[in-house]
Amino acid sequence: MNNESSHCPNEGLASLAIDPDVLAKELAAELLGDPLDEIDLEGFDTDDRNVVKECEAGLNWLKQGHEERLQGLRIFCEHRDPRALPLLIPLLQEPSPVERMSAVYALGRNPCPRAVEILLRLLKTDSNAYVRKATAWSLGNYSDISVLKPLIHALQNDVAAVRLWASGSLAEVGGISSDKAQEAASQLLISLRIDSEPVVRSNCIWALGRLFDKLGEALRDELVEAFVNVLIHDSESSVRYEARVALEQLENPQVQQRVKALIDEGMWV
Repeated sequence: MNNESSHCPNEGLASLAIDPDVLAKELAAELLGDPLDEIDLEGFDTDDRNVVKECEAGLNWLKQGHEERLQGLRIFCEHRDPRALPLLIPLLQEPSPVERMSAVYALGRNPCPRAVEILLRLLKTDSNAYVRKATAWSLGNYSDISVLKPLIHALQNDVAAVRLWASGSLAEVGGISSDKAQEAASQLLISLRIDSEPVVRSNCIWALGRLFDKLGEALRDELVEAFVNVLIHDSESSVRYEARVALEQLENPQVQQRVKALIDEGMWV
């Protein structure tokens, strides 16, 4: 996912349980949701002169107090400007989880190799799930760096919202090479089979579809069988639909014939 929009809809995220005790303690007075979900990205003028003005204002805001820094962070979640990097990286260690989260998103939009070590630490140890969720997304934009195993660990162990974004980022990171695709797909297949959250299973299907062309024949066959199994047996209609879409996009005549037969036999509704 090279842009800020996940494959999965925001309404799916809203229903996920995200460390409620931590959020109640840390964010009750400051955050009623993910503030970046409320940004009107269409409100940014794409005219070059206005972008320059936005970035100049953002750079100035990043040097000021908490509220001003949040305004600056919103700017660099939309625009790229290398001048922001020295100002963004220190904000990853701010006490405010809102600032950390926003800085993480901004460094996903403005990738910086110097930030990777801190981002990986946040993904592993930050107490706030919103921050970890943002980091799982942001690391998908660092696919040329060793972030595969930390994302796999997050997909295996973290809360649902983090698993959701980790699965999408694995599609980006795994797409770099066949070896990485194989490793990412192996875990995505496991998560597709065992994850308790339908929205995570759906995103695993989407990610596996993105990796399909880079996989070896044996794993491709396993993936097709997994999708067919989901199509027949998954308890959630949204996940079954995602599996059907993924199978249809493979453009394999034999697979298409098999899907049609399942539909004709009433095995998929």
